[in-house]
Amino acid sequence: MRLKVTPGRAAAAVLAGFFMLTLGTHPGAGAQGPPERPKQLRMYVFDCGVLKIADPLALFGLKKEEVAATDLSDAAYLIVHPRGTLMWEAGLVPDANIGGPNARPGAPTKRLKDMMAEIGYKPSDVMYFAMSHGHGDHTANANDFAGSTWFVNKAERDAMFAEKAPRFYTPATYSALKDSRLTRFIDGEYDVFGDGSVVIKQTPGHTAGHQVLFVKLMNTGTVALTGDLYHYPEEVGRKEVAPAQGDQEITLASRAAVDAYLKKSNGQMWITHDLIGFSKLKKSPEYYD
Repeated sequence: MRLKVTPGRAAAAVLAGFFMLTLGTHPGAGAQGPPERPKQLRMYVFDCGVLKIADPLALFGLKKEEVAATDLSDAAYLIVHPRGTLMWEAGLVPDANIGGPNARPGAPTKRLKDMMAEIGYKPSDVMYFAMSHGHGDHTANANDFAGSTWFVNKAERDAMFAEKAPRFYTPATYSALKDSRLTRFIDGEYDVFGDGSVVIKQTPGHTAGHQVLFVKLMNTGTVALTGDLYHYPEEVGRKEVAPAQGDQEITLASRAAVDAYLKKSNGQMWITHDLIGFSKLKKSPEYYD
């Protein structure tokens, strides 16, 4: 069985199915306190801007002509479960730096907190927080979730708070997590709400503690939010990983494990940085369920 990469250029048939989904509506923004928890799992997708990439060869091992779009999308996701909430990823640009005359091309036009407020939530309403890894394009607003229980692999946390930050890490964006009493170290596989619907799986290689989130939605099916396991859909099926992207052998093993799980569950892979695929997703205040 061939792995479905959804959304992306190679999955037009599957994308057609997305457009048949019933559009959700948010549960009433502007209410006092967070909205009432839904009876059914739902997921909101936040557009956090575009990372401009002039040439993908040096970082990703791909020539311009090999990819449909060189720039990378960036996202955060709010998963709302009958038992609580999980924020996955924290965006590309800190809210405090959004807007103004010096905004760079591709920068988000909306603050993450404002997008959350549109559906009735604020960071303090978020029960759980996790990121695929500690690179700066995933951690921009992590400090806002220091009051949430943080799920992280110990190796990833160690890298984030090393005496000298590794390449691509931006400690200022997550410094408030350093002394959090709500840090929970996870490894292997972690079932967030205890019912198999929201599962974090360790996928090392890009970084030592990289992880992927699997969300099992009633109408949409199983979705894998892949972090930086891939950057472009054109990487899927390739047997090499660019040196700048981490350990090749470990990364390929992690990719194979995710592929196997998605084949077994008939799931879809949403490549976080796939600009074309991401553009076709419903964005908050609509949601997937």
